[in-house]
Amino acid sequence: MTDSLLNLVVLAIVFALGAAIGSFLNVVVYRLPAGLSLVHPPSRCPRCLHRLRAHENVPVLGWLWLRGRCAHCQARIAVRYPLVEAGTGMLFVWVFLTFGLTWQTLGYWVLLAWLLTLALIDLDTMTLPGVLTQSGLFLGLLFQCCWGWQTTGTWVGAIQFFAEGVFGMVVGIWLLDAIALVGSVVLGQTAMGAGDAKLMAMMGAWLGWRSLLLAGFVACGLGALVGTGAIIIGRLGRRQAMPFGPFLATAGAIAALWGDALMQWYQRLFF
Repeated sequence: MTDSLLNLVVLAIVFALGAAIGSFLNVVVYRLPAGLSLVHPPSRCPRCLHRLRAHENVPVLGWLWLRGRCAHCQARIAVRYPLVEAGTGMLFVWVFLTFGLTWQTLGYWVLLAWLLTLALIDLDTMTLPGVLTQSGLFLGLLFQCCWGWQTTGTWVGAIQFFAEGVFGMVVGIWLLDAIALVGSVVLGQTAMGAGDAKLMAMMGAWLGWRSLLLAGFVACGLGALVGTGAIIIGRLGRRQAMPFGPFLATAGAIAALWGDALMQWYQRLFF
């Protein structure tokens, strides 16, 4: 097998893994806010409760096989399901191509899966479940310890990286509280929910305070841009609440994948 063919096989395996994870994320997004079990019953049509057969449950391909409809009752299956599966697969490939076969790749796969799940739940319900932000924060601190050990080979390095994650977590809470305070003064109403601060703290645990500051700046820019555009075209009222979690999650992914390059570009541009 040539090297190019082997590389394609590896990337296909990585994509398939990501798509399978994306399929499970769809389950979490639908069931967790509703208080349903994540493992029982198996995947089924939400309308007629018909259990999906094995070939119908294959990520992306199952939806195409069914042509976007339940095989039993012909109810439409939202196109978001295969898009989340394919999107997760592509994110996994991108991370793998960026960081290779490293601990960082495994860690960022977990981070991006958490961020995508939280963003979708916030879009659907305007909530950020504490069970996800808290578990994500714990995993972020664990990631820092493991990455510190792998990088330095010493307990001292692991502790230093852990401390960086803790400080990032604290900065995340402070930064979101500051943004919420300014937004509340400007808008004359509550600008952020408690879940946003918890998500910011989780991101700080994973990214550290430097990359978190970048993520906060990007999230505010994206939120202002999209919010203003939605108001202009009449999709959002001036006093209407808008979920901020998707912007935080997007900014966190950008900081994880391109944070160092963006900060180096900024330093070359202004210093």
